[in-house]
Amino acid sequence: MNSRSMFHRLAIIGLILSPLLLTSALADEVQLKQGTKQDTKQNEKEEGGPLNLAWKTTGGMQFWTDHVHRQGFRIQQNVITGHWRLLDPDNIRLSWGRRSTCEGVLDRKCKPTATLEDQQSYVVLLHGLMRTRGSMNSLERELKKKDFKNVIRFSYASTRGSIANHASALRDVLEHLPKNSEFRFVGHSMGNIVVRHLLGDLRKDDPNQVAKRCKSMVMLGPPNQGALIAKRLAPTGVFGWITGEGGLELGPDWKNLEKRLDTPKFPFAIVAGDVSDQPIQNPLTKGSGDLVVSVEEARLDGSKWLKTVPVLHSFLMDNEEVQKMTMDFLTQY
Repeated sequence: MNSRSMFHRLAIIGLILSPLLLTSALADEVQLKQGTKQDTKQNEKEEGGPLNLAWKTTGGMQFWTDHVHRQGFRIQQNVITGHWRLLDPDNIRLSWGRRSTCEGVLDRKCKPTATLEDQQSYVVLLHGLMRTRGSMNSLERELKKKDFKNVIRFSYASTRGSIANHASALRDVLEHLPKNSEFRFVGHSMGNIVVRHLLGDLRKDDPNQVAKRCKSMVMLGPPNQGALIAKRLAPTGVFGWITGEGGLELGPDWKNLEKRLDTPKFPFAIVAGDVSDQPIQNPLTKGSGDLVVSVEEARLDGSKWLKTVPVLHSFLMDNEEVQKMTMDFLTQY
């Protein structure tokens, strides 16, 4: 490969990845450092917790993954250091250190729910690669307007760790909710593959009978057949460095990943972006699509329907038509 073709390839990569990173930064949560205050209380001494400064956090960008959700409180693990923290509904850190320390503080804040008999219905929202839970804010607001009261925006470190890791954390979240709870999912991009991996895991081992409590799902821009863009960018080395193991699993490692995925046994629908009538197209994808995932890549046998909308991949979850489709489907199923 000569220097000119290498330059052109790197330029294309920059053009593709830069807007993704920019739109992610604009659409997602930003850190609020102002208002930081010192909490005069330690994590309870019997838990052996370190001194905690109750300050505002970002809520978990690309280094934190949720493992427990309870009444707006979240316990997360840092994927780099392995330590844990407890956040309140405003993303203020209340505790950190060991998981048991955070669980002890959480139990004093609100009653554990895993053993409750109450039947609750949850809608679980999963963001995509290089995004955060903040990208699902708009959809959560609309769902709550339509009386979907229990909405969980699952946060996971999409660019750090494998899709199996993310699926395991999602399972942890679901198993800590009331044991008679029902679940409905809305995934964007990679988030759908995380759910499919979870379903594959549950098929092998499901002592808490989570699978039978999963009722429906809407997939937004799902790379159900892998992602050609990831396959084509992977050889540069830059893509893997930015997107991590999960990004590579959607590309060159797809065949190995696909074996561990399951197709939902419950009703599911697919919304795919199609901007093929626009003058600017992505040379790294093939066929009609949203410039990241093609319509054919989004297909999955067994879906109730697949509908296309003229919306870019990064904005599917914010589109009013898509939101209406999603809420109608979740209401029906």
